[in-house]
Amino acid sequence: MYRHEGRMRGQSRGVVTLLMLLLLPHVAAQAENWPRFRGPNGQGISDAQTIPVKWSAGDYAWRISLPGGGHSSPVVWEDKVFVTAAEEKTLAGVVLCVNASDGRERWRKPFDLSKVPMNALNHYASATPALDGERVYVLWPGVEETTVVALTHGGDEVWTAKLPGVRARHGMGSSPILSGEMVIVSREQDKGSGNLASTWFALDRKTGQVRWRYEHPENANGSYSTPCIYQDKQGRSQLIFTSNSHGVAGVDPATGVLLWKTPKALPARVVSSPVIAGEAIVATCGEGGRGIRLAAVKPPDGSSGATEVYALERGIVSYVPTAVVHDGLLFLFHDQGTVSCLRMGTGEVVWSEKPAGRYFGSPVCVGDRLYGMTVDGDVVVLRAGPKYERLAVNPLGEKSHATPAVANGRMYLRTFTHLICLGGN
Repeated sequence: MYRHEGRMRGQSRGVVTLLMLLLLPHVAAQAENWPRFRGPNGQGISDAQTIPVKWSAGDYAWRISLPGGGHSSPVVWEDKVFVTAAEEKTLAGVVLCVNASDGRERWRKPFDLSKVPMNALNHYASATPALDGERVYVLWPGVEETTVVALTHGGDEVWTAKLPGVRARHGMGSSPILSGEMVIVSREQDKGSGNLASTWFALDRKTGQVRWRYEHPENANGSYSTPCIYQDKQGRSQLIFTSNSHGVAGVDPATGVLLWKTPKALPARVVSSPVIAGEAIVATCGEGGRGIRLAAVKPPDGSSGATEVYALERGIVSYVPTAVVHDGLLFLFHDQGTVSCLRMGTGEVVWSEKPAGRYFGSPVCVGDRLYGMTVDGDVVVLRAGPKYERLAVNPLGEKSHATPAVANGRMYLRTFTHLICLGGN
């Protein structure tokens, strides 16, 4: 059910123009914003060239204490970094905005939170905000209501939307994203929620009003996945959701109409988010700290329905961390510490190694290097290629469940109580 974005001087000018044209891709990559969980379209990809491979605390551009704990990732727009934090004992949430260059605080916005039963590994500040050039969109979980707030980049409240709450075994973990003129929110229930429907919402960016909703029955296992956007060969966009009930599913971003689904693809709880692997979408599910199934699904092309290109079961399949794709290869960071490289189109395993500790945060790919933070707070750097190569393990000195952010040539690393910046010119 559903309811209804001189010559020598001339030669010199020509050389300068040519150099500018050659440098444009580099400048664009360095200046790219990181506006949501795992950056542009949630794919965890950056072309930044000023992120170090090895470092120590003396190499940090800056390191600041956060006003509370959390697992959300920082998001970045030009010279501003936004991050959420929360004190679980006092139920106090905070949105913090700091300078990207030096970490100096610009403003903080406090929020009163309500008690939410959740897994001890989850947190009130788990949802990563979403950004556009004018506003930051923040989600706070609740049993009776889920709160989505839009703030200006200066910290002023624009609107607050009160959506139905979440009653899921492990709390809530999905982050909001932007699609066109709408803020997309996935709010899924678990079994035992009292027959409450799971719902995917689209809110108007300017007003917070509900533009559409897609409701589906209570899940056996609620999803903690954050959606992304898929474009077909004709350039048409679809919102991609992954869940236990629908598997991999495509939704019309303008109307909320369900276009297709693969309900048998993901037979367990979905925590990781979907990634685009060529013409396919890769998603995983699992339970009890281990992956159960990975499915690579090709959306309908007009002549046929959605097809499962390949699937892997157990073994190297990850559960919580989201995969990353680079140069025809798919990289999985397993909860228990194994990192695996697969052929993107076939699922063939190229290599599988254990470079350091366990992972809850997701990896990002910067150039031809993979960066992943272990639970113990070590940043593992690997070559993103068909040959296993461990380049470095950089200790941060504090545990983390978060995913790195990369923007303007800098990397931002969130531990339980600190935000660290490194890299840049």
